[in-house]
Amino acid sequence: MAVATVSRPTNLRDLIAAGWVSKSVKQELRDNFLRALESGDELFPGIVGYDDTVIPEINIALLAGHDMLFLGEKGQAKSRLMRLLVRFLDESLPYLDDPAIPLHDDPEKPITSAGRRLVASRDPQDVPIAWWPRAERYAERLAPGTKFADIIGEIDPARLAGGTSMSSEEALHLGLIPRLHRGIFAMNELPELDELVQVGMFNILEERDVQIRGYPVKFDIDVMLLFSANPSTYNRSGKVIPQLKDRIGAVIHTHYPRERDLGIRMVEQEAGIDLGGDWPVVVPPFMKQIVEQVTIAARKSKFIDQQSGVSARFSIANYETMVASARQRAVRLGETPAVPRISDLGHLYTSSLGKLELDLMGSHQMTERQVLDAVIAEAIASVFEEYVESHGLDSIARVFGAGVKVEVGDMVPSAAYEGIVAEVPALWERALEVNVARDPAVRASCIEFVLAGLYATDRISRVQSHGRTVYDTEGFR
Repeated sequence: MAVATVSRPTNLRDLIAAGWVSKSVKQELRDNFLRALESGDELFPGIVGYDDTVIPEINIALLAGHDMLFLGEKGQAKSRLMRLLVRFLDESLPYLDDPAIPLHDDPEKPITSAGRRLVASRDPQDVPIAWWPRAERYAERLAPGTKFADIIGEIDPARLAGGTSMSSEEALHLGLIPRLHRGIFAMNELPELDELVQVGMFNILEERDVQIRGYPVKFDIDVMLLFSANPSTYNRSGKVIPQLKDRIGAVIHTHYPRERDLGIRMVEQEAGIDLGGDWPVVVPPFMKQIVEQVTIAARKSKFIDQQSGVSARFSIANYETMVASARQRAVRLGETPAVPRISDLGHLYTSSLGKLELDLMGSHQMTERQVLDAVIAEAIASVFEEYVESHGLDSIARVFGAGVKVEVGDMVPSAAYEGIVAEVPALWERALEVNVARDPAVRASCIEFVLAGLYATDRISRVQSHGRTVYDTEGFR
């Protein structure tokens, strides 16, 4: 049971009198999880789109007491889910407070020789107890570059020189996992972990012992082990030893948002931008939809390596860039509110390049910039066609013609767009139903969306130069 934070016991006698009972870390997680489930608490705050898929599988794994592997492409919240499991630990945990003990030993069931000697040689009121905060009972490592000594341990030559036996636990310098006894340890990108280290982790999963340089040192290590991996490498033969795969209790398959609206919710939640302040920003619905549709299109593009995946961070960074571009324009032109336009997407190179891995077979020597241009155009066309169905905007291509040329750009004042509306006012009134507003900045964004959509669906032509774009219907009459 968890002990209240007020007047925590500071010695073993008072701890026992308080009714504290030792339990394994998995039992502790299970008990606290069941309480949260019964009370209707939000189990995994901040996680979007996994309510009917991923979260039920995690719940079952917790109740089953399984170590877990989170399997999915990059940017699917695998690390966040692992870190959120910490909230099902007790607020703090008592341990034997003695510098000779190399880990947070259980006062009731110590696993170290030093801990057992301390409890056996002193009166309970003289056995000091300290408290280990919940947040410190979790640690994670990234597999590439991780050495055996880092997470399992190494024999300390100085202690051997002092006469300590090599097979004694006192001869060891413990790694991160043994020091996480009674906690949670996570290894990210498991397939990139050296095979020797995988064998060491297998020993911990199977025997709960530490074996260093052939010398087994029996520790009843109590730790929940979590792993993450990309399916393309995890399923590749030879990347993860079969014995380790076999000992992982549950495989939790993650995924990207299955609906665009869920993706938009996640982006708005995660983007580190305040839309208020001295220069407030209003983001039209179609601009949010286009940014998320760019990511959706990238995840389907034959030019992009789909085994690597397209991270949710791609959407978030692009959204932040689009909003920043709109805010820069508002400040420089003295307009408020700032409203993102299609021309702001011209700055997505800065937030996108480097986040896409091209498929060398499918890209046919296209550059990353060319692939991004194609993906953005596809996204605009897809969203525009949805609005054509809803608002009948297809007629604009026929009526808007007669050689009219329209120039737009990310630094063109919003008032300049009103002249475009004046050319065919009745027609644009229908188009502006896309986002009903009388504000010039919002209307400018609507106008750019319609023009870009007409171009993306091959209804008008476009010429770009030095940050300006000219749309022309001359060749489409």
